[in-house]
Amino acid sequence: MDEEREPLSFEEICTRWGEEPERYLGSVVPPIFQNSLFTAPSVGARSRRAGRYIYTRESNPTTDILNAKLAALEGAEDARCFASGMAAISAALMSQLRSGDHVVCVKHAYYPARALLQDYLSRFGVEVTFVRGDRVEDFEQALRPNTRVFYLESPTSINLWLQPLEQVCSLARSHGITTIIDNTWATPIFQRPMQLGVDIVVHSASKYLGGHSDVIAGVVCTSRQHVEAIHREMTLVGGILDPFAAWLILRGLRTLPTRLHQHQQNALKVAQWLEQHSAVHRVLYPGLPSHPQHELARRQMSGFSGLFSFTLKQNWREAAVGVVDALRMFHVGVSWGGYESLALPMLIDDYDGEQRWGLRVHIGLEPPERLIADMEQALRHAEDKGR
Repeated sequence: MDEEREPLSFEEICTRWGEEPERYLGSVVPPIFQNSLFTAPSVGARSRRAGRYIYTRESNPTTDILNAKLAALEGAEDARCFASGMAAISAALMSQLRSGDHVVCVKHAYYPARALLQDYLSRFGVEVTFVRGDRVEDFEQALRPNTRVFYLESPTSINLWLQPLEQVCSLARSHGITTIIDNTWATPIFQRPMQLGVDIVVHSASKYLGGHSDVIAGVVCTSRQHVEAIHREMTLVGGILDPFAAWLILRGLRTLPTRLHQHQQNALKVAQWLEQHSAVHRVLYPGLPSHPQHELARRQMSGFSGLFSFTLKQNWREAAVGVVDALRMFHVGVSWGGYESLALPMLIDDYDGEQRWGLRVHIGLEPPERLIADMEQALRHAEDKGR
């Protein structure tokens, strides 16, 4: 990028950055290089140093466009895309860890990431301590001489707890610790962790980055210092992103800023309405002033996405299941970040430490008035059954 020109907006990055239409016969949409290998006219020309591609497990033109675009969105020097969010998380962690190392991980991070640390990497001598993580003191108290990584997720995707990122990253730097954050909830549109000091950012690109519930993918955004080790994990373990999946995410990114702002607008309306409902105990959404970390959220993020949780006054599983089963506009599904609204019954750790039954909901792009009406009839149905 020309240093003299103004920085590109998110919209310009999503729609134009890295695409070079003149390189592809003026095609306004980059082509899909759906091939496994690339041939050369001679043995001497068969080299990445000569600017040629060799094998898609290592690199691919379609995926490289996506790498460049996602790095620019996160304000990173480079990025690598993977076949799933977990492939990205695994590569980020394994690139930094050796036998005997210790990780401090947020206890409400994405469950498969916690399982990777606790159940899988422990087989190779990696230790982990789980902390609530809403205070920098949690990380200070968990420090050991062999701590190598702080694994963060802010906000967490069920309890919606935040970590004070600048403070945590400052602590990590002072001890030579690498920070990794899952930024899937906020996306780079609403939070840029590298500006707050984070070293490595991971995403499940299956969620908002793709945005259409039709692709499984992940990405790691980081510095050139770390990308070589992450690229090595990608090529050796083989969790590469298929070129067609990369093309689908490129398509989804074109509407990412617009979609995120609509998700935020819809979610805030639904969350504000739920907060006033007689059947609701608490709404866990950083965009609400009632969230105990609302001011921290406003400092760290520029907006709020469509995923949040709420707990019920009727604190038992059957009540939460009853609400979900009575919903008509919401699908019952485990993922989120697509255009559609979703709901799941959940046992949720509340801010005061109490476990309560409630729902995790993803507010999609449907009219919020229709979603509120649907939630009203479902909550009323559950209340009537509970009497």
